[in-house]
Amino acid sequence: MSVVGIDLGFLNCYIGVARSGGIETIANEYSDRCTPACISLGSKTRAIGNAAKSQIVTNVKNTLHGFKKLHGRAFEDPYIQAERAKLPYELQKMPNGSVGVKVRYLDEERLFAVEQITGMLLAKLKETSESALKKPVADCVISVPSFFTDTERRSVMAAAQIAGLNCLKLMNETTAVALAYGIYKQDLPALEEKPRNVVFVDMGHSAYQVSICAFNKGKLKVLATTFDPFLGGRNFDEALVDYFSEEFRTKYKLNVKENPRALLRLYQECEKLKKLMSANASDLPLNIECFMNDLDVSSKMNRAQFEQLCAALLSRVEPPLRAAMEQAKLQREDIYGIEIVGGATRIPAVKEQISNFFCKEISTTLNADEAVARGCALQCAILSPAFKVREFSITDVVPYSITLRWKSSYEEGTGECEVFSKNHAAPFSKVITFHKKEPFDLEAFYTHPHEVPYPDSRIGRFTIQNVGPQHDGDNSKVKVKVRVNIHGLFSVANASIIEKQNIEGDHSDAPMDTESSIKNQGREDELDKMQIDQDEGVQKSQAEQQSQADEETENAGIETKASSGDKQDHPSLPRAKTKVKSIDLPIQASLYRQLGQDLINCYIENEGKMIMQDKLEKERNDAKNAVEEYVYDFRDKLCGVFEKFITEEDTNKLTLMLEDTENWLYEDGEDQPKQVYMDKLQELRKFGQPIQERYMEHEERPKVLNELGKKIQLLMKAVEAYKNKDEKYDHLDPAEMEKVEKYISEAMNWLNTKMNAQNKLSLTQDPIVKVAEIMSKSKELDSFCNPIIYKPKPKIEPPNDGQSKANGEHNGPVNGQSSTETGPDPAKDNSQQTKPSGEMEVD
Repeated sequence: MSVVGIDLGFLNCYIGVARSGGIETIANEYSDRCTPACISLGSKTRAIGNAAKSQIVTNVKNTLHGFKKLHGRAFEDPYIQAERAKLPYELQKMPNGSVGVKVRYLDEERLFAVEQITGMLLAKLKETSESALKKPVADCVISVPSFFTDTERRSVMAAAQIAGLNCLKLMNETTAVALAYGIYKQDLPALEEKPRNVVFVDMGHSAYQVSICAFNKGKLKVLATTFDPFLGGRNFDEALVDYFSEEFRTKYKLNVKENPRALLRLYQECEKLKKLMSANASDLPLNIECFMNDLDVSSKMNRAQFEQLCAALLSRVEPPLRAAMEQAKLQREDIYGIEIVGGATRIPAVKEQISNFFCKEISTTLNADEAVARGCALQCAILSPAFKVREFSITDVVPYSITLRWKSSYEEGTGECEVFSKNHAAPFSKVITFHKKEPFDLEAFYTHPHEVPYPDSRIGRFTIQNVGPQHDGDNSKVKVKVRVNIHGLFSVANASIIEKQNIEGDHSDAPMDTESSIKNQGREDELDKMQIDQDEGVQKSQAEQQSQADEETENAGIETKASSGDKQDHPSLPRAKTKVKSIDLPIQASLYRQLGQDLINCYIENEGKMIMQDKLEKERNDAKNAVEEYVYDFRDKLCGVFEKFITEEDTNKLTLMLEDTENWLYEDGEDQPKQVYMDKLQELRKFGQPIQERYMEHEERPKVLNELGKKIQLLMKAVEAYKNKDEKYDHLDPAEMEKVEKYISEAMNWLNTKMNAQNKLSLTQDPIVKVAEIMSKSKELDSFCNPIIYKPKPKIEPPNDGQSKANGEHNGPVNGQSSTETGPDPAKDNSQQTKPSGEMEVD
């Protein structure tokens, strides 16, 4: 079973795998541990990762990058419209209203959903993992930003499905970093001690996230998480691009922003300059040759100018840090350490801002680029039954508060209940009780839309079906279990109706169940259900759970009491014993911007076709390259090692043929089917193979001849020794030795005849005797002569019985006797366990 963690970044992706007792970040086919989140579509095939990145400038409109944040968004979304202006490729509206990418693939216009694009990237990462692990990869953990909403998370899950991956968990990036930090720490405080609070700051290429985590031995609890989803390394690049674009407009009269290719080149150079300025405070040059209109451009900048230019961006570093501290209710002195990861945290001014806020030195013990992938791989190992990992429980948080709304029968109003508050522990389940006579809808949405970096606060609508009144016409009690699952997704997990059944009999000897006692029982049920959830990894005290369960029941009860009129509030009225029965109810979920399974299946099928197309194109290219390689290799050898083995006439003929093939490859043969190249190679080999074989035979023949000659000499010596009555061979049969002598003589004659004939031939002629024949003769000689000549001498007769008995007493058992037979001492037998006879024989 494979254990893979994927850091799905905006700019780059990393893959962490668990193997040989640890976690390592694996390299792709370019020996690079970082795979660019880039896809280039061409007329015949797709390039993904490093190969695609090299085409960003040359294949501008069909090379896709920076698509991570397009997930789960509507085409009309203000963020999408803002991105659309910056991206060199074309965004288009999909039939379901989401974002699609319009490109030219296989010489036709194609529209791909963003899930398909990310699916292509994940399929590439899956292939890289499989080639590194040498086994199929299915299970994985994928990272997402902690601020992703349900819609965005479901979109990433769909992309994983398209790539053929089984995502065990969508893990928040900062939580993955915290796990990578905490699981190896041996000095964490014990469970009953005060936890160690560590701040994790992650500023990547597109977003900035902060989380505060409390660590105890074998336990990690996220206390708070804050973010600025629109602040990252690319904003600093943009500031530089804007500055230089303006400078080039005045200095060279160039309008850079109107030329997508020039703009992309400027972005690449500005990113390099930004990295150099992080390491160097002096003036640094920016030079681009043939930038636009065949003009070379140059400029310079230093770190101080850069920080001044980005002052507005740097001022946005502190607010999320302050918000995180407030939400976690901590002071600066409660913080043990600050860990920074992500490429943009290497900017000295960003580090300085963080350090100044906490009045503490910041720590860089984690790998800034690979920490997320390593954390995801660790989480995958924890979830996988194939790996034994140190016990470590992880409690994450709900990033936004979630509210449920339903229609109330009381004065035709609506009821509302906040089921999960901001920074509530996750995964977590809660049970809410409703009193209803008919099916009803629950609408889930984010409580404070202004806190969510997404224009729509809706999560989904859940219809609780098959609800009806009780037998006596009263409202039915409906228990609804809501859940934030392991992926951070909200759902109505299940719903059940509580039916009361009257049991006839002697009522005096049993306590009467009243509505209020049923309510209490309901609360106990809730507590039970919530207790089960705690086992799933939620660290909550029982007292907290009790108060929470009470609170939730009461919240739901506000509406239900009013609508039901609370008729049963008199404990003395009922006369019959009541039995309670729970029946599960079907739930129909309608999730906002959810992709249908039919559409996902269609995308999976398309991805399979594209993978097959890539495979066929690779095979075609390999066949073409094989022809090209053969032409160049053979031409070199014709003037080198093959020169002596071919006549001048054949050399001229073959040289001409190779030249024609080379010209054909770059003209008519530029784009031919695979079979045409295979036939071409076969045709060349028909002429080239005999020459190659003559060369190989000439090279190998002396060695095998020498070996055969040595064997014949050794056998002849053995025959001579036998004739001289050597006692070593005196047990051999004379008739058989005569056969051996005859066989050796024949072999010698064969060898001499063949070699005489071979020596008369020139090097340009095909050999009479081949290496394979000589080796075959050598094997025949061995198999016929060796069993006779090296036949072992018969064994000497064993000594008489008496002697063997005496030997048995001193030297241990003989002929399969057990140790009890040979050692008659009973004391020894009792004190020392006897070995089985088989073992003793070996001994």
